[in-house]
Amino acid sequence: VRHRALGLPGEEELVGQGISYCAVCDGPFYPGRPVAVVGGGDTALQDALFLAGTCSQVTLIHRRDRFRGEQRLVDQVERRDGAAGEERELDVDALFVAVGQEPRNRALTDLLLLDEGGYVMAGEDCKASLPGVFAAGDCRGKAVRQLTTAVGDGAVAGLAACRWVDERQS
Repeated sequence: VRHRALGLPGEEELVGQGISYCAVCDGPFYPGRPVAVVGGGDTALQDALFLAGTCSQVTLIHRRDRFRGEQRLVDQVERRDGAAGEERELDVDALFVAVGQEPRNRALTDLLLLDEGGYVMAGEDCKASLPGVFAAGDCRGKAVRQLTTAVGDGAVAGLAACRWVDERQS
């Protein structure tokens, strides 16, 4: 997968130089400085709350009138000071983009079953719809996409692939 970009002019060139897709990774570079987070789902709300612990000001930018994240996160964000519905120019040192991810599975469309989001349909056993094909990591449809879950998928898929090959050699 790749992070969904905003499509801003110069956005690609500014990744790592003021634009980030990971508040936990890059937030510590901005202590005591103003930042903004773009998005309205769980990740954006979590990022804003995380950054609020060290940054001087965190502005949450969202295009809708309601957040889509879990209610407990929405409640935590709304308990903080802030104004809603404002449109203004911001002077921030960093922009954290949390507007989702896009799978890069288009080449697999004719080979494997993909879900509506474009992720490979494979269960916890990592077996894809084509026998002998196993999906591991962020390309697989699942609830949590983190390095640790991808590593776990890799172990499961690797062992399943070995079993699949062994069964054909006996």
